[in-house]
Amino acid sequence: MSTMRQIDVRGLSCPQPVLRTTQALRDLPAGALEVHLDAGTARDNVVRLAERAGWQVTEAEAPDGSLRLTLRK
Repeated sequence: MSTMRQIDVRGLSCPQPVLRTTQALRDLPAGALEVHLDAGTARDNVVRLAERAGWQVTEAEAPDGSLRLTLRK
């Protein structure tokens, strides 16, 4: 059974979204992490961080227009 965790970094300015995602990934060595964000720059930085760490990234738009990244390992 895989673990799914969620973090919400909407409204936070850089570098907070990346720092919070980094901490969440440290706490979750495998499974899935859903990151809710609302800025393109934050999305780019979180995707780059995750891919460098070996996580697969999928992106979707949430019903409210924000972005949702799902990181899996």
